[in-house]
Amino acid sequence: MRDAYIVSALRTPGCRRGKGAFAQTRPEELISHIMKAVVEKINLDPAAIDDFMLGCAFPEAEQGINLGRIAVKMAGFPDSVSGAVINRFCSSGLESIAQSAMRVMVGWSEVTMAGGCESMSIVPMGGNLPRPHPDFAKTDPEMYISMGITAENVANRYNVTRQEQDEFALHSQMKAAEAQRKGLFTEIVPTPAKRYIEQPDGSIKVQVKMQDFDDGVRETTMEGLAKLRTVFAAMGSVTAGNSSQTTDGAAASVIMSEDAVKKYGVKPIAKLRLYTTAGCKSDEMGVGPAYAVPKLLEKAGLKASDIGLWELNEAFASQCIYSARQIGIADRKNWAFDSPDRIININGGAIALGHPLGCTGSKLAATLLANMQRLGVKYGVESMCIGGGMGAAALFELCE
Repeated sequence: MRDAYIVSALRTPGCRRGKGAFAQTRPEELISHIMKAVVEKINLDPAAIDDFMLGCAFPEAEQGINLGRIAVKMAGFPDSVSGAVINRFCSSGLESIAQSAMRVMVGWSEVTMAGGCESMSIVPMGGNLPRPHPDFAKTDPEMYISMGITAENVANRYNVTRQEQDEFALHSQMKAAEAQRKGLFTEIVPTPAKRYIEQPDGSIKVQVKMQDFDDGVRETTMEGLAKLRTVFAAMGSVTAGNSSQTTDGAAASVIMSEDAVKKYGVKPIAKLRLYTTAGCKSDEMGVGPAYAVPKLLEKAGLKASDIGLWELNEAFASQCIYSARQIGIADRKNWAFDSPDRIININGGAIALGHPLGCTGSKLAATLLANMQRLGVKYGVESMCIGGGMGAAALFELCE
């Protein structure tokens, strides 16, 4: 089987649902903008791309009608570039990378593009008209329960305290703020953000500004976090402060075979070595990485200690902490803001930067690869929990 090389990986900023810069920017505009940027980065003619696979958790309404193909055309790519949408909820963007890479690995394509997009402002979480099956919902209601309830279940069943969750959340915010100050989010592409403003005469004026930073990062303290009320259970521990932010954003990457790398004269960033998924109980879906990561490492013949950087999606602090414990990387030095040896979410995670559902897998890949390049780290792992009771994990190997 051939190697699949990621040669370009970029993302838009992540902006808060409803209140952020992209609240009125359509998803087609977000993803098509980043698609153009990712090929311009390596001076690649889009005609070289065989297919575009787009991850989206709620592919309906403005994100419907095959957003993958629509985005190809809105980006100005030629008719020859096909497109499709894939949905594995929170890992949709990573699934798109895996499936696009597999086409290269088996020799079906030489150049592919993968991406993820989610406008949680425009298409609400849960979709516009969710309709659980009435009989199945009686026997298996956990398939439809709030993700926040599953986070409470993880905290209760596996003894993850409110104090631990709040501390982890605080450090996510501090790491993200530091990374912004130091300009470490080199994978971000400034992206047009639109606002539609009604004028005194009733007409609408379109205001456009370039957004170049994640707008959800907050200054907070342990005292401030402790004052927040629980959201999903009256006597629980999960709050808005130790949960991921609902966010709008898009990300994309270009994947090539070795022959294509040579043909187009590009320098590859990393190889996708492995990707795997695993199932778990639906009512504790957050533990997914605790199953997916060991499976990934076993297939790769590696240990957790061999991995130099981790992007462990912070859907909720409770599930992230538990998963890190089970993987064997939960030591405070691995994730704390004040640790020079931190390796987990080194620039902050979704608690600070947001979790734009179907985009997240592609977004985290862009961040992980940028950090692997900057620090010269050989192996990086990205993993996340998935609604419905799953986990996904991918192993990347830095190119020389």
